[in-house]
Amino acid sequence: MLHLASLHVYPVKSCGGFSPPEWGVDHFGLRHDRRWMVVDLAGEFITQREEPRLALIRPALVDHSLVLRAPGMADLELALLPSSGRRVQVQVWNDMTEGVPVSPEAAQWLSRFLGRPVRLLWMPDDVVRATDPTYAAGYQVSFADGFGFLLISEASLHELNSRLETPLPMNRFRPNLVVSGAEPFAEDNWRDLRLGGLELTVVKPCARCVITTTNQDTAQRGAEPLRTLATFRRQDGQVMFGQNVVHRGTGRLVAGTPLEVLSTAGQA
Repeated sequence: MLHLASLHVYPVKSCGGFSPPEWGVDHFGLRHDRRWMVVDLAGEFITQREEPRLALIRPALVDHSLVLRAPGMADLELALLPSSGRRVQVQVWNDMTEGVPVSPEAAQWLSRFLGRPVRLLWMPDDVVRATDPTYAAGYQVSFADGFGFLLISEASLHELNSRLETPLPMNRFRPNLVVSGAEPFAEDNWRDLRLGGLELTVVKPCARCVITTTNQDTAQRGAEPLRTLATFRRQDGQVMFGQNVVHRGTGRLVAGTPLEVLSTAGQA
């Protein structure tokens, strides 16, 4: 039976995440997911693509605080709601959106760890960053690359790992929703889904980048899995693994909940 095997939340874009047994869903996606983002002093967003050491930063949500943890650094506790209401413009891919600068302490902590001047921004609840209308008109997204959720099945990872000399963990692909009970790559053909009381729609495959080659525990890079994925998962010149998903409504997701596939690609 198809079911939600695990949930994964990444509070700070491109930093580590955590896997709660259940979690709330707001209009952006999983609550607090990618609501913070590291930027340079020009307001350009920074990810593991150019700073793989972001993988070593492990944010945690403790009571009413965001706690940043990283090797060799003292824990930094930050308020979930920044004291400053001042907003700045920031670009995420082709989108211009807004964020609130978090405390100077956060900027100092991150700059020291990364070895370059950066700062941390938070996206307020009322910011509207629309998803790409080519694939999903009328939806919103946080600082995530493009959509509210990334879904991958355990079977798809198992199929990939059967082709690799050294199996890789799911965290290389940074999904929000991991599904069990499917055939490999069955998610490629899914369209409308239901998880508990939440309705979701699969909108496009996820094109994978160099982040998947970054060991999330060491920040070291290799050739896999992109080298192997390119041999059997190439589409329109890009390597695809996982599916981007949008949702309607709010609620709460619980690991173990049955997943219903309401429609598949090509169905009327």
